[in-house]
Amino acid sequence: MKNIFFATFLGATLLGVACKKSDDKPNPPGGGGGGGTDTSTNVFVRGVISADQHWVKTKTYHLRGYVYVNNNATITIDPGTRIVSNKDSAGVLVIYRTAKINAQGTAAEPIVFTSGEAGPKPGDLGGVVIVGQAKGNTNHQVLEGGVDPQFSVFGGTNDADNSGTLKYVRIEYAGKAVNPGDEINGLSLYGVGSGTTLDYIQVVRGLDDGFEFFGGTVSAKHLIAYNCADDDFDMDDGFSGNIQFAISVKDPAFTDDKGVTGDLSNNFEVDNVNPANLLSYGKTPITAPVLSNFTAIGPNNAAGTKADYGYGMRWRRGCKFILANSIIMGGQKAGLDIEQDSTALYYSRGDSKFYNSFLHAVANPFQVGGLSISPAVLDAAALQTITTTTNGSVLYANAADIKLTDPFNNTSPNLKPASGSPALSTAAKFDLTKLNVAFFDKVNYIGALDASNDWTAQWTIWNK
Repeated sequence: MKNIFFATFLGATLLGVACKKSDDKPNPPGGGGGGGTDTSTNVFVRGVISADQHWVKTKTYHLRGYVYVNNNATITIDPGTRIVSNKDSAGVLVIYRTAKINAQGTAAEPIVFTSGEAGPKPGDLGGVVIVGQAKGNTNHQVLEGGVDPQFSVFGGTNDADNSGTLKYVRIEYAGKAVNPGDEINGLSLYGVGSGTTLDYIQVVRGLDDGFEFFGGTVSAKHLIAYNCADDDFDMDDGFSGNIQFAISVKDPAFTDDKGVTGDLSNNFEVDNVNPANLLSYGKTPITAPVLSNFTAIGPNNAAGTKADYGYGMRWRRGCKFILANSIIMGGQKAGLDIEQDSTALYYSRGDSKFYNSFLHAVANPFQVGGLSISPAVLDAAALQTITTTTNGSVLYANAADIKLTDPFNNTSPNLKPASGSPALSTAAKFDLTKLNVAFFDKVNYIGALDASNDWTAQWTIWNK
């Protein structure tokens, strides 16, 4: 997540929406329905789509630049369909407010967004962007990534908004870099509402974040971020959804270009607002995800680890969170990092919890920074005490003691718990009020996978 305040402010000013919600704006007009020079097996997709389309697996769909779906149109994509982009255009599919995507693959036939190049590289594909009408806190006024101004506002007041379904979908080689620090992620979710379904989605070798949630209330299951250059799970703008069963795996040798920003690549990076946007950390709605059964694998100080790698978890800038029944291991510079006074206060009084989980880090498993109020509400020692006593989480000095099968084999990671793993013998807990809801499957293990039921089988891809 990298926010260039001046560019965002200028874009909002030119649009005249600096103090307005997107519901105050009419939807942009329709256009040419996709266009392009088609053949019997290839369809070239451009421009604005304002009527329903049905994409089938017997054709390959080539995204040319930014493609905007609006005007209540629905794009239906069949199982096994490939949507590709070449590096000269870095195609971006934007499902804009009121439009829907119905992309329901299967484990045997996933829907794949990928590079069309013979030698694919991150950034060949721009990415997939879904724009809804659920609430946010105006931390971002417009979409990142150089979208057309008439399609750049997002959010609204309908937290139950439905932008469609993504199921059994892979997004490979995404991350359109518009300017330094201004890229499109693998899957960007702007004000997406709880009526939307996200399940079984893998983002592979992206140039920026794997998944970024800009406000909204959407929930999700079975998400994988594999070898993405920046943050795998990035949340801000008042996001308040639930997520269960998710995997984050980092390539030790791959980060994006940080320039002189001092930014870091993390498994989690979660904010409420960026102070550069002249908003208070308490701006509502407050970012407050509820997460369970994650397995996040950092670089673990492997040979060739990039200096830009940071933390397993970076919670900052006024966010709240519950992360439960999870395994976070191999964080390079820190494991559980809490930054800024209000973030620390939420943790110290129990509003936020790293709960009933396992933690390992190369250095600084517990870290607190950026506090300005004296006396400090939290320090690293108190963070460790709260986490390992009240919150019931366990610190492991050696990652091997967690006994996952082969977690640091980047080309073919096996994150199943091996025989004798504490992930199998430690019962998951859903006794917190925010976890004791119908959304969460009440499993009896820690982490994203148990020893027998591999939900990643068939539809995922590794060694990229």
